[in-house]
Amino acid sequence: MLLDAVLSNREGSAARNFILSAIWWSILGMGAGMLGGLEFSMPDLIHNIPQLSFPHLRMWHVNAVAIGWLSMGYVGAMYYMVPSLAKTKLWSERLGNFTMWAWNAVMVGAFCTLINGSTEGREYAELGAVLDVLVAIALVTIAANVYMTVVNRKVKKLYVSLWYFLGALFWFPLVYIIGQRTFVALPGLNDAIVGWFYGHNILGMWFTTVGVGMMYYLLPRLTNAPLYSHGLSMLGFWGIALFYAPTGTHHILQSPVPEWLKAIAVISSVFLLVPVLTVLTNFFMTMKGKWQQVVTDMPLRFAVTSCMFYLVTCTQGPFQATRWVNWYLHFTQWVVGHAHLALLGTFSFILTSAIYYGLPRITGRDWHSQGLIRAHYWLKFLGFLLMMLSLTIAGLIQSAGWAFGVPVDQWGLQIRPYWGLRAVSGVMIVLGQCIFAYNAFKSLYTPAAKAADAKTAEVKA
Repeated sequence: MLLDAVLSNREGSAARNFILSAIWWSILGMGAGMLGGLEFSMPDLIHNIPQLSFPHLRMWHVNAVAIGWLSMGYVGAMYYMVPSLAKTKLWSERLGNFTMWAWNAVMVGAFCTLINGSTEGREYAELGAVLDVLVAIALVTIAANVYMTVVNRKVKKLYVSLWYFLGALFWFPLVYIIGQRTFVALPGLNDAIVGWFYGHNILGMWFTTVGVGMMYYLLPRLTNAPLYSHGLSMLGFWGIALFYAPTGTHHILQSPVPEWLKAIAVISSVFLLVPVLTVLTNFFMTMKGKWQQVVTDMPLRFAVTSCMFYLVTCTQGPFQATRWVNWYLHFTQWVVGHAHLALLGTFSFILTSAIYYGLPRITGRDWHSQGLIRAHYWLKFLGFLLMMLSLTIAGLIQSAGWAFGVPVDQWGLQIRPYWGLRAVSGVMIVLGQCIFAYNAFKSLYTPAAKAADAKTAEVKA
């Protein structure tokens, strides 16, 4: 009984538990980001609590969102999408649930260490040695579970989503191990080069590949339309594999790294437009004649919004990786806005779509309230737009100030209103995520009879 309670073998339990864990960590992670944003506009908000100072909050915010919310949500989504595409059960629900508990242990350790300032000091790679080893083990067990599910499949041809999922689970464990100080420690600039190889490829070889794979899974099902082109989808996959890996050095173009490495990074960044445009063409052509469904289908609305943000993200990226533009915009709020455009705009929206679509199919329970789903969408969408616009404008003010030699104390005053707007946007986003969590809790834990009565009342209203 205890084994079944902790390491359930029930079909869909691993996916469900990963998704619920992701929602929990999203509230803590986004809440830390909100508090950090408030401290930008109100520096004296919190006194004499080092754990709540901005540097500590920022490290926890990044890791909780990237490793807790997005990564755990991605694994949960793959655990129900892969068996669906392979026409078989997940290879081992017990192994999946074991990984879920291990990952939650990592997140508890990350909270205790990062909030107290214990860090290895690299972007997206702040965790200590013990936690790094646990993450690496978790990634290997997840890859084994998914690969074995595909090996035991009952269909011959692999749908494109499986290519993206299998590619991500092959690439990302390697990227993670190479990028962590625990496993590979190099001196000086070499450490910075390897650090940004990891820092950018957590986006390219994990968040992008799994996110695009989820989009290829969701759009045809949500629209009841076939995928526009299998050939384009494979071109996008191999384009990511070919061009993404060398791009990380565009983050350190102002440092004395070898010029040939900078050139490769910039050229590869520009060539990323090729897979991006093939992916987006495939998405939008699949949507042809189906756009009206966005009005009523909330998971589809989240997915299409993610596509739009992906278009902006991947237009900005190559543009700002070129040398002169990079010199002008680097170290400003513009870059912070661009990072949020990828993680909060593109990947968070597609993950939310996957959860709204998948959780009822995993659990057999409908969502408690469609009204709360709409409220979540508008709070998240409008909150994100406000954040993106405020950070972009603040970044352009900073860039102009530095370029024209304006003293920092003068242009610093000019961006204060935009930090205030950023704080407001954070409150909106966190409120939306709390509504999301409440809706999920009520959907899963309201007794069936009460859930049916609530649904009838909502329809009548």
